[in-house]
Amino acid sequence: MQDRADTRTETDGTAAGGARKARPAVRVQGLWKRFGEQVAVSGIDLELPAGKFVGLVGPNGAGKTTTLSMVTGLLRPDQGTIEVAGHDVWADPVEVKSRIGVLPEGLRLFERLSGRELLAYNGRLRGLPGDEVDKRATQLLDVLDLAGSQHKLVVDYSTGMRKKIGLAAALLHNPEVLFLDEPFEGVDPVSAQTIRGVLERYTRSGATVVFSSHVMELVESLCDWVAVMAAGRIKARGTLDEVRGDAPSLQSAFLELVGAGGRDAGDSLDWLGGAR
Repeated sequence: MQDRADTRTETDGTAAGGARKARPAVRVQGLWKRFGEQVAVSGIDLELPAGKFVGLVGPNGAGKTTTLSMVTGLLRPDQGTIEVAGHDVWADPVEVKSRIGVLPEGLRLFERLSGRELLAYNGRLRGLPGDEVDKRATQLLDVLDLAGSQHKLVVDYSTGMRKKIGLAAALLHNPEVLFLDEPFEGVDPVSAQTIRGVLERYTRSGATVVFSSHVMELVESLCDWVAVMAAGRIKARGTLDEVRGDAPSLQSAFLELVGAGGRDAGDSLDWLGGAR
């Protein structure tokens, strides 16, 4: 993948004292989404820093997937503005989609294609030259340990293999920002380690990874910056140290932030495990 140093030097203005302020990878303002009477995302404002491994964390139903779907142009918001890499997602969708890669939860793939055919198809949809697509596909298949299965139909892939071929397709055009929704869900430890290695290499090149998860240990070991979401709102944001505060771990801070710190089901299940 080519160096992105030139794309990371763009700015969005000059801060106090003359220091130039780096453009955020994602800027969200006043974002709302309702499904009938249910408010999934409740007027959030959020800026995600560029060149970082960013975690969007929260319990199930917090609004993470809905937020990522709106940020990546898969779901139209009821209200609010979204910029990715300096471009409005809904006013300039072609430019935004050329700069992002997406691995959504429950990814639907073209299952009657082989892994290599899937990458060839995606690369040509992105407008890459055929020889460049072939070169990048070969490298990605090798690094993600899919070379031995490259001619197998995707329908016959395991969950971990599907995650890896989906990641390969999302990375093929060398995006500026990569969005991943629960990328390690249902993935075996070997595949998870492979995916993790590729993502760490990718962020070292200056790119941005934004991924959602509810596994705090994973977020704590991977991320530079975290936003905590609950009930459609942002409860905290910042570096790991800023979000953890005085808590012993991100898990402890997270439970307090989402209002679950004192929850104990022990007394209400006093019958469970008793003598029969």
